[in-house]
Amino acid sequence: MSTNAKMALLEEYVLVARALSAPARLMLLEQLAQHESGVEALAEKTGLSIANCSQHLQQLRRAALVTSRRNGKAVIYRLADTKTLELMDLLRVVAERNLAQVDRILRDLWNGEDAPEPVSRAELAERLAEGSVVVLDVRPADEYAAAHIPGALNTTLAGLAEIFPMLSPDTEIVAYCRGPYCIYAHQAVAALRKHGFQAHYLEGGLPEWKAEGRDIQIGVT
Repeated sequence: MSTNAKMALLEEYVLVARALSAPARLMLLEQLAQHESGVEALAEKTGLSIANCSQHLQQLRRAALVTSRRNGKAVIYRLADTKTLELMDLLRVVAERNLAQVDRILRDLWNGEDAPEPVSRAELAERLAEGSVVVLDVRPADEYAAAHIPGALNTTLAGLAEIFPMLSPDTEIVAYCRGPYCIYAHQAVAALRKHGFQAHYLEGGLPEWKAEGRDIQIGVT
């Protein structure tokens, strides 16, 4: 390979790396991993202005991490493919393994203790088939309605205590949320374990569950 060709390739790879270099763009990818969405809805979800949100989406589209389509006057965005999900998770894994500050932040979520081992998606599917687990979806209600693991109960962190009477201390509970960057499941499990429940969080979240072709349920149950 000529030096010029190699440098041209590296420039394209750097385009992808740059697209991942802003927290706002990671938040947008996290949202689009739930379902496709328009600019206004994404801006509201992430707390960005519409203009700023649109600029970040253009960066992601130039790096081919997202695609877009027109629906009337609206532009609807979605993840390019499941490889984007894998890239997001790999970024998390590398950071957790090598950055001390990431470890400190995560340990703070567990009050200085080591986090319990997550439940794999295959393990959860088996336990759901057995009927031996309660699944909690701790994402916002609109994301739950768009798609969720069949039979999952929807709650927020603020409303978690309201469902304690519905849960048995003898039943295993598995919580999940948006995916590799979402900490809602960690926080929910920490609160549940503090109150004596057998709780774990799911490895990954709903996007990874869907990407493996597993069953989902749409609407509010």
